[in-house]
Amino acid sequence: MSYPSAGTSSPTHPRRGGRVAFASMLTLAMLLLSLQTAVGTAQASPLRASNASVFATGLNNPRGLTFGSDGRLYVAEGGRGGSHSTAHQCDQVVPPVGPYTGGFTARISAVDSQGHRSTVADGLPSSQTSPALGSLVSGVAALQFVDGRLYALLAGAGCSHGIRHIPSGIVRVDREDQEWTLIANLSRFQMTHPVAHPEPDDFEPDGTWHSMVRVGDTLFAVEPNHGELDRIDLAHDGHWAQISRVADISATQGHIVPTAVAYHDGNFYVGNLNTFPVVPGSSKIMLITPAGQVSDFATGLTTVVGLTFHDGALYALEMSTVAGDPTPGTGQVVRVEPDGHLTTVISGLTFPTAMAFGPDGNLYVSTFGFGFPPGAGQIERFTL
Repeated sequence: MSYPSAGTSSPTHPRRGGRVAFASMLTLAMLLLSLQTAVGTAQASPLRASNASVFATGLNNPRGLTFGSDGRLYVAEGGRGGSHSTAHQCDQVVPPVGPYTGGFTARISAVDSQGHRSTVADGLPSSQTSPALGSLVSGVAALQFVDGRLYALLAGAGCSHGIRHIPSGIVRVDREDQEWTLIANLSRFQMTHPVAHPEPDDFEPDGTWHSMVRVGDTLFAVEPNHGELDRIDLAHDGHWAQISRVADISATQGHIVPTAVAYHDGNFYVGNLNTFPVVPGSSKIMLITPAGQVSDFATGLTTVVGLTFHDGALYALEMSTVAGDPTPGTGQVVRVEPDGHLTTVISGLTFPTAMAFGPDGNLYVSTFGFGFPPGAGQIERFTL
């Protein structure tokens, strides 16, 4: 997944899971290219409901969101990709998704209560798929604070993504001098700890990391392309980390493209995108215990790319909800009721990528998150 990524089943570069995905991917690429000409019209259209407002604009492929203790919203941005190639230097992602090219155009932004954006760190790895798949961009995928330190999950790094010397992994961000330091090499961990059932036609050597959650002083990240949930134990000084696997999701579920993770009452909740074309109702939310046991928690969802708990209730972000290729304006947020029923609370979203509840109780959603020109991404705010 180039955006969410999971074997070419990722919001960034959706695949079907094998060679049969080729025609669908080309169709998606054409769709996204046509969307670029319509983004101005889409962003200027009336709001879907009176409880919605545009909170921030000017973002480059916005992804994960988290609020800091300073009340600002921190935004992971995929960036603008790059032109550097690592062809013949390492294993490449197979066409038409690869070969990738990369650069250092990803960044982390902070948005104050008035919607004003400022740069927290830039020059982070960013990569893009081949033009045949629409040059879809990945970069910084998710953010979390631990003991006041900001940590970022890199999805657009690694040699197979056109970034030779910086792997996919987790970096610690110094907000004062805007510098960042790699503390966990997730590329190497995946290469030395392969999952049981990778998808050969969708395989990305450096992974396509998508979501990250904090539990105490520990980080947990989910990777869609290989299909795994991993644990990252941070040193007390924040200068290095130890990586271990919580669950090989592929071992029991196959190539279902797990993208989103949340934690509640001692267990992990992981949602999946699934492979393309979109089949409404084919995604689900799994419950994963700390010991790695996987079971179904809720079914009947579609293209899940985000999960969060609020006041004890579980909310899921769905990227596109109609059959066929991903379709703008069909993303939505649903609440999972105790009996498993799904209640739609927000609809009409265009390619959402992440969500977070703010200290004001409002829900913030990153939209126009992939397939659009630089600066087209935005954050929308909803009062539920």
